[in-house]
Amino acid sequence: MTTSDAATSASALRLAVTAERLFAEHGINGVSLRQIAAEAGSANNSAVHYHFGSKHALIAAIFGHRLPQIMSERRLLATRCDPDDVRSRFEAQFLPVLTMAEANDNRYVSFVEQLQRDESTFGWYLTDLPDEGMRSNEEFRCDLRRLLGDLDERLRTMRIAEAQSLCLHAAADRERAVASGADVAPFELFVGSLLDGLTGFLCAPASQATTRRLGEASASNPPRPRLL
Repeated sequence: MTTSDAATSASALRLAVTAERLFAEHGINGVSLRQIAAEAGSANNSAVHYHFGSKHALIAAIFGHRLPQIMSERRLLATRCDPDDVRSRFEAQFLPVLTMAEANDNRYVSFVEQLQRDESTFGWYLTDLPDEGMRSNEEFRCDLRRLLGDLDERLRTMRIAEAQSLCLHAAADRERAVASGADVAPFELFVGSLLDGLTGFLCAPASQATTRRLGEASASNPPRPRLL
């Protein structure tokens, strides 16, 4: 890599990291590309367009920067987890996300939370995930569907999506608290309590009221897929 290439790469990374923080704080549509360039210290108001071409490509670059670490840690944890235990499988999938939220050098989890809340971006952001990320998510959902086989298929699908959302929001709340310097519970206690609660939620038997409503509900509105 030449000196010029290295400078360009460093500038692009600085823009991506700045965009991640601003998107996390203000929402995907609450920040302009010009604001990102200015906050990143660029004298060129068109720096984002120069390096990425569009906000869409910038978001894809944030994924490309953060996901390799998450995927690497998931592969390692997958070799150690009990594939027939719901809690162990959930931990292998989400501990890397919770760990990233604990660090004060990124706002990735809050960025993803904002992205998933934004209806204008939801339709395409999943297509920007690297193939390994897509496979990881689908393998996780397949494993949980197998482990929760006693539940009605529609209820099982709903709970998996809801558990993913609950974990994401809990991690994002924790990330914001850590970033603000607030007092927080020890990380191991936070993770243990969260995983215990989500496991209980996933494995709880359906009540008669829920079973009755399943019979009444339309199957035309499946839960939205989740990133993390």
